Amino acid sequence: MRAFNIVFVPLALAGITLVHAGPIAYGLCQTGCNAVAVACYAGAGLVFGTVVAAPAAPAAAITCNVALGTCSATCATVALLAPTP
Repeated sequence: MRAFNIVFVPLALAGITLVHAGPIAYGLCQTGCNAVAVACYAGAGLVFGTVVAAPAAPAAAITCNVALGTCSATCATVALLAPTP
């Protein structure tokens, strides 16, 4: 019984210190970014996902894409490293 306690306690403590919000927080963050991108496109009179390559894309679509990229990068650096409450 004593050996079980010696092994179990360090494993339990290691699990507590290594827990992160990870995929759930990241998914929620990305969903918010995508919702804003769709609204940005709609505000420019475009439909998200239907604009073709960059040389032919309107400036508004490129601006929305840059904002989406910035938001997505922020999610990757913040939400994946956020501790679980």
